[in-house]
Formats: sequence, C-alpha cells, structure tokens
Amino acid sequence: MSANSFDARSTLQVGDESYEIFRLDKVEGSARLPYSLKVLLENLLRTEDGANITADHIRALGNWDSQAQPSQEIQFTPARVIMQDFTGVPCVVDLATMREAVKELGGDPAKINPLAPAELVIDHSVIADKFGTNDAFQQNVELEYGRNKERYQFLRWGQTAFDEFKVVPPGTGIVHQVNIEHLARVVMVRDGKAYPDTLVGTDSHTTMVNGLGVLGWGVGGIEAEAAMLGQPVSMLIPRVVGFKLTGELPTGTTATDLVLTITEMLRKHGVVGKFVEFYGEGVAATSLANRATIGNMSPEFGSTAAIFPIDAETINYMRLTGRPEQQLALVEAYAKQQGLWLDPNAEPDYSEKLELDLSTVVPSIAGPKRPQDRIVLANAAQQFKLDVVNYVDTVDEAGKESFPASDAPAVHPNGAPSNPVPVTAPDGSTYELDHGAVTVAAITSCTNTSNPYVMVAAALVAKKAVEKGLTRKPWVKTTLAPGSKVVMDYYDKAGLTPYLDKLGFNLVGYGCTTCIGNSGPLPEEVSKAVNEHDLAVTSVLSGNRNFEGRINPDVKMNYLASPPLVVAYAIAGSMKVDITRDALGVDQDGNPVHLKDIWPSESEVNDVVANAIGEDMFSKSYSDVFAGDAQWQSLPIPTGNTFEWDAESTYVRKPPYFEGMGTEPEAVEDITGARVLAKLGDSVTTDHISPAGAIKADTPAGKYLTEHGVERRDFNSYGSRRGNHEVMIRGTFANIRLRNQIAPGTEGGYTRDFAQEGGPVAFIYDASRNYIEQNIPLVVLAGKEYGSGSSRDWAAKGTALLGVKAVIAESYERIHRSNLIGMGVLPLQFPEGRTAASLGLTGEETFSITGVTELNEGTIPRTVKVATDTGVEFDAVVRIDTPGEADYYRNGGIMQYVLRSLIRK
Repeated sequence: MSANSFDARSTLQVGDESYEIFRLDKVEGSARLPYSLKVLLENLLRTEDGANITADHIRALGNWDSQAQPSQEIQFTPARVIMQDFTGVPCVVDLATMREAVKELGGDPAKINPLAPAELVIDHSVIADKFGTNDAFQQNVELEYGRNKERYQFLRWGQTAFDEFKVVPPGTGIVHQVNIEHLARVVMVRDGKAYPDTLVGTDSHTTMVNGLGVLGWGVGGIEAEAAMLGQPVSMLIPRVVGFKLTGELPTGTTATDLVLTITEMLRKHGVVGKFVEFYGEGVAATSLANRATIGNMSPEFGSTAAIFPIDAETINYMRLTGRPEQQLALVEAYAKQQGLWLDPNAEPDYSEKLELDLSTVVPSIAGPKRPQDRIVLANAAQQFKLDVVNYVDTVDEAGKESFPASDAPAVHPNGAPSNPVPVTAPDGSTYELDHGAVTVAAITSCTNTSNPYVMVAAALVAKKAVEKGLTRKPWVKTTLAPGSKVVMDYYDKAGLTPYLDKLGFNLVGYGCTTCIGNSGPLPEEVSKAVNEHDLAVTSVLSGNRNFEGRINPDVKMNYLASPPLVVAYAIAGSMKVDITRDALGVDQDGNPVHLKDIWPSESEVNDVVANAIGEDMFSKSYSDVFAGDAQWQSLPIPTGNTFEWDAESTYVRKPPYFEGMGTEPEAVEDITGARVLAKLGDSVTTDHISPAGAIKADTPAGKYLTEHGVERRDFNSYGSRRGNHEVMIRGTFANIRLRNQIAPGTEGGYTRDFAQEGGPVAFIYDASRNYIEQNIPLVVLAGKEYGSGSSRDWAAKGTALLGVKAVIAESYERIHRSNLIGMGVLPLQFPEGRTAASLGLTGEETFSITGVTELNEGTIPRTVKVATDTGVEFDAVVRIDTPGEADYYRNGGIMQYVLRSLIRK
C-alpha cells in the first residue's frame, strides 16, 4: 500500500466500473512535466513505501529542473516485463537456478516467482533456411522445432511452473508487434487500481510500444529478472528531449524515410541516457503505425525511450486491434484525468528541443554498417561507389596489387570497383556476380512489418512489377517475415500475396529472421563465388540493425530500407544501380521500367489499408494466442517447481552464478595483476561482444558441440543456445568482424595469451581459461559508445564468465554499462579527453586498479587509480551511477543481490 503522503489516492468512474487511481495534480509542479515524467511520477505516488520510495523522491520529481544534469535517483517499478526467446530463455534458466539456490540456502523455492506479469514471445529462433517456395514457411517451422525442441520444452515447463508467466508460441509473430497489437494495456488494471502500463523488456526495441503512449525500454535479462521478482529499476531522473513535429509527410515518402531522418538527427544531437518525447501539431498527423516505427528505433538514436502521448489515434488503433470497449473508455478517461492526453499546442518543460517539418523528409536508406548513416536515395549509388573501396581487398587473385601506380581499384564503367565472376545456377543458367550485388533482400523486422502502410506499399510495388514482367535477379535471396499473422491476412484479402510470391517474397516465418542474423545461408553457388573471390556483396532489409557481421557472414555491406524499396532492390539486383534514375528492367514490350512506374500512390496504399484490414483479423489472430498449435501442445514437459536438468543437454544447462555463494556478500577487493583480454576501438556493439549468428565448426563453441556429439548441421545459432553457458562463453567476443588491437592482423575472437611465454595469438576463450587457472584477473580497454546495440545480457554474462573484472572505455551505451554491473564487472571510464592511445597503452601491460574498496564503506568513489607496470597512471571515472547499482556490485551481481534479499524476508 502507498504511504499516500500527498493525499493523491482517488477514484475514477468509467461507465459502471470504478477504479482507484493516484492523482498527479496533487503534486505541485506536475502540470508542467513532460508526459514521460508524469508517468514516472504516478509510479512513485502509487509505490511510495517511505523507505525506497519517499515523499522526497516524489517532491524531487515534481520540482524537476529540466536544465540540470541527472543526479536524483528514483526507483521505477514497471507494471510488467516482456521477453523474446533468445534473451528470455536465460531469464527462465536463471529463475530455475535461483529456485535451487534458495533451496540450498534453506529458503522456500516458491518465493522465486514473477511478481509482475511476464510474457515471452518466441520470435528469434526461426531461420530463413528455405525461401522462394510456397512451402518455405512450413519447412522453416519444422526445422525450427527440430533444432529447438529442448528449449521449447523448457519454456513450456516454465509456463506451468511459474505464476504470472505466459509464452506466445512459435510461428505467431515478433514480440514488439505482438506487444502493440495485443499485449499492451496502455492503462493497467490490477487489484482494483488503474495506472499507466509500463514495462521493461529483454530486447532493446521494447521501445516500439512507446508509440502507444506506454513507457518502457530495453534492459538486460538480469535486470528484467529482478523486475519480475519485484525489484524496482534504479535510475536517475533523466533529461527529456522534446522533439516537435510539424507538417505532414510528402507523397512518395514512407515511415522508414521518416525514422532514418529522425535517427540521423538524434544521433547527431546526442540523446544517450535521455528520454525523447514527441509533441506538437505534427503528432496528430502521424499514424500510430508510424509512431511505433519511430519508437522502435530508439536504441538506434541512443535514447532510453522515444515516446508519444495518448490521443484519439491511440484509441482508434486499440479499437482496430480488438481491445474491449471498456478498456478504450478507461484509457481515454484516465489519460484526460491525469493530463496524459495530447494537447497539440502544449509546450511542456523540456531539457532540450529539436524540431522537424515532416514535409522536408525525402526517400532514404542507411548503411553500409550503421543505422544512423542515412543516405538520400538519389545519392545511394554514388555513395556506394565511395564506400565499397573500404570493403574490397587490394590484392587480386594472382597475388599482385590491384591498385598499382594510381592506387585505384579496377573499376566498372560506372565508376565502382568491379570483379565480375561467372556463376552457374542449379538450373544451368548463368550470370555474373560482382561487388555490390544484392544477395539478400528481406522484408523483415518489427520496425516495419508492423506498419501496414509500408507493407501494403511493398506488395503494390510487387504487383505493378509483376504486371510489367519484371523479376528478381537470380542471385537475390528474397524473404518475407511479417511481425504477425494479420499481415498475411490482409495481403490475402487484398489479393496481393500472389504477386509477392511471384517475385520470390514467399512467407518464410513469423519472426525476426534477417534483422538478427537469421537470414539463413545464401544459395551455395552464390556463397562459393562470394568467398572464393572475396566479393563485397550487399543486403537490403527493412530492419533496424545493419552492423558489420550481423546479417549474414557472406555479406559485408548492409542497407536499411523501406519494404517497397527492398522489393525494388531485389529487382535491380545491385547497389550500383541508381534506382531513382536507372531502369530496373524492361517490360514485355522491351520498354524500360523505372521505379516511378511501379511506385504506388498514397491513395492506392490508403485504399488497400482501409478496405483490407479489419478488427476481426486481430480478434481472430489473438483469440487464443498462448495456446499454440498441436506441435507446441504435444511437447512433453517435466513437472514440479524445480527443473530436472538434463546432463546431456547442449541447449539448457544449469549456470554457475550461485556456486559457493553465502548468505552475506564478501568484501569488494581492488584489482591487481590484471591483463588485457581485448583492446577495442570505437562503436564496439553488443553484436561484436555477444555470441550471435551461426556457430562455425573451427571455433571453441563449434569444437565444444562436436565433442558433445552434435553434428555440424545441428549446431543451430548462438541465440538458440543461450541457455547453455558453455557455448555462450566460447562465443563471447567471437564476432567475425571484431578487431582486437592487441592481436593485429586478426579478425574474430582472437587475443594474445600473456599467460603463456611470448604471448602467442590464441582464441579469446582459450586464453581466458589459462588466465583463470593462474588467478590472473582480466580487463577490457575500449573506445567510444562501448556496448551500443541490442540489450544483450550475454554480452555482460560472457564478459564476466571469461574472467573480466573491469572494462575501461571512453564512453558507454546505457544498457550494457548497467548489465556489466549486474554481472559484477566494474565499468570505468577514461578521464575526459584521454584515450588508450593518448595514454600510450598497448594492451600488453599489467594493470592494477585501486580505490575500489571504498565501496565497502557504503559510498561510491568518483574515481579509482589505474596504474600499469610500464608507469602509466590515471584516475578512471567510476561508472556506477546510482546507490542501487552499488548494491548490485557489492553483492557480485544483481541476481545475487535479489537472492539474498528474498532469503532475508
């Protein structure tokens, strides 16, 4: 029960129902607050307990100084937790392990149970192995079940063993689309109380739900576990960036063009650790689907959240997606009562402001390796020619320099490097493959497949192309992976599915597929040509991530584009083609066909959306969403409140986090005699750190699986094996594009092993085992934006289990820094203006870090002393930002802290 210091408890009557609410207008200063901070204020009013959450905390939020740097810690209690299966399986594994640990320490295992609703959507496991055929979907589902049976049995056990834990089975949709279409409440009702729907999720794109006015963001799995167990999220009241929208999108542009423009603007402005909030008259002109697309890309901006207020558009979308009328009435009444309803003319108190006239947005793509690197579509072919030289080897097949005298590569007549390779397809036809060839064209990812306007536009481009006799190029792997079954329902109703099929965009699955690296293999002859001749081929996908090495191991350059442009590039077949000017092909009469000839008008798209999409589709798709099909229901599962671990399993194993743990934490110690495991540059993402994608046979993870009797064809992906710490440790820092500067000339998971004489080059995993055997602690040195990207808990778990005790970086992205602390790894920052290079660090030094023990006194040191055996000394900034994070670190991690807290109750 709330202490109710502000007499905020009240009643809201909606129709025949009465709800208890906590009124924001009882707190002085609340009216001027941004929408997102009003949601946090209600959270504090309702959960005020006089200890962790006090009247002073509430007062501090009411008196928020928009211009001050964040310094006031608050405890945010999310209403629910959402997970996908890659990040969710380790959560359930950890909960199962915690039950055993509680039992071993004399406690009650049943105490380990979600205290807030937790929902997991299985969407990351399907791989687009099969494509371009009518039965591709069914074949991929069969392969998915075959690969993941152990994991799925484990999740079905979790659904029966834990209260408040539900699983959306495979083949249903992408977590973020399922969230906005069905799971999101917008206003929660629980125990007679009505309050804003808030959440944390184990995927960074949880922010997609911000488009519905729901405050939530991605956290690491370890933080999500704590939230499930009733622990609040410790955070500083953030700065809030107001982003004013005016005008309307011009004809010919899409939500993708808009979001890439916003991503570029906000990344340039700098919004890491901040909330972004959209306001102004342009918000009302922005469809809910477009709002969700923008919210989805929040991690690409770097912001914690990117939220829109509730308005009539929110209510309309909730009605379309089948929410009950009483819920709609409650959302509107509650939002208006609490000042959470959009006022287009209001100008809340913001820390910083930006503005975008929507009419200035132009068609765009982004690439070849970062979402914020926007390219105006009209300049894309020219920009490709400039970028591709960074991806083409300077030595030709004969071993001679291919850049003699002029240092210029061999060039195609259009000015780009060229190395045409003849390829014979399985049907006997031949073609030439060259640098820039589009080998993957994928309509994929929650970002855009939730948006009916861009999905319908893609289908209409396909229809017009087919009617003119155009086809995709034979080297392009084309896939369609919608975010929910509703997409195929409206495609079928509008009669558009056959046209997509004709171009090879057959349904391959309802899941993330290409965007997370589950693109499946390229056709054998294409892969062979690419690898034997080191071709810089490309992918074009409607996703949110295009980091190096992420999409497909054969593809060096990756571009984000709207779904209709994905179709266009599949027809063009190369990034060298200027699709705004060059012909995409010829029609039946031999006439050139340009993009403008097959691009649908806005009215065409709107007509299909209006006539083909109805409430009944959503009601039907989600009527029994947790039940699953016969294949899911027939999975055999163990019973009991503790899991029966299978000693032979290579998918789900009991992790070592609680081995030897006592009821009280040991004292924090300084770090001495440490060696550098990795010295890394700028923008090292969690994709570089965390195990992801395919498992290669000659890597430590591949060797482990082989030793355990797993055939190469059954290796599956790292993501599918996240419940097995032995596989995941071996894949940490093993991304094929990772460059460790202490092992120059290598790419992938290599380091120098200074535990051996001479420091030979070795796999990072193998070196870490030698260091651990000799009790040598490890550190990682890094540049700017360390840990950007998805909220991958294994980027932190793997780091900790490799023996890394501290990371020293120039700057961090929010989630990974938090996750490191959650696993007992100390995040440190170089002094302002200093870097590993400017300090003369090579990575061959031995490090000592002193002053850490000050944490034992209940305080957080501002800096600690870092010294090397070569005489370099500097004061590193301690990036433990809140007292709550300090508690986690003192306990060796967040899970240990929660476990000890529960035992004491």
